[in-house]
Amino acid sequence: MTEERTRVLDALAAGGSIEPGAEADALLQAANDGAGPIERLVARRLEGEPLPWITGWMRFCGVRVLVEPGVFVPRPQTEALARRAVELLPADGIAVDLCTGTGAIAVVLRAERPGATVIATDIDPVAVTCACRNGVEVLSGDLDEPLPPALRERVDVVTAVVPYVPTEELHLLPRDVLAHEPARALDGGPSGTAILERAARATARWLRPGGTVLLELGGDQADELSTTMADAGLTAIRVHPDDEGRDRAIEARRPGPPSRGRS
Repeated sequence: MTEERTRVLDALAAGGSIEPGAEADALLQAANDGAGPIERLVARRLEGEPLPWITGWMRFCGVRVLVEPGVFVPRPQTEALARRAVELLPADGIAVDLCTGTGAIAVVLRAERPGATVIATDIDPVAVTCACRNGVEVLSGDLDEPLPPALRERVDVVTAVVPYVPTEELHLLPRDVLAHEPARALDGGPSGTAILERAARATARWLRPGGTVLLELGGDQADELSTTMADAGLTAIRVHPDDEGRDRAIEARRPGPPSRGRS
């Protein structure tokens, strides 16, 4: 272990880092790649700035994703949703990723289904720029508003990780998250379901018969979203738990022939 790495590791550990060794290696590599002096990179991390903002990238489902400062950082728990979307997307199918952020889910879909058409949307211009840098075809606008009418009733898979933290619970988030990550990407309104419900209703307009929607959620939002989806005419509603047994995603299908992807 070099003296510099030891110094960086000790500083991160003293600052409360959960994985000081891995973070030290990432910051040292970023410094070597020209991201800035290591002292400044360490200081940014100790101030609570997300590591991917500092290094400029992260791994998501094993794929390298560029991350611009100011863009919501993809969470590890979202990887299961992305992998499920890959399973459902035919090799020559069409996928739409709403609220794409960095474009991480779209990047994975493009990597795993290179013959498919993958289109994303986001209302945040910083996120749109970031997704473009990741090679994603991204349209600027709110949820499904910027999608071309030609896609109506033709989409095999719609994914969305919209803001779903209840407004009244934002104060419970870690201080670093509140201090640095964009509030627009977190605040889901009262009960956290305002944008989730809009997304659920919107997907019914775009899915082909047999197509599937996957929405990330949290807390006890599954029952309310199930009702919204059923009212929108979606069926085969199922909730996916995370590794800790908590509701993490909800899946539903537009009635029709079975999806051409793998069930």
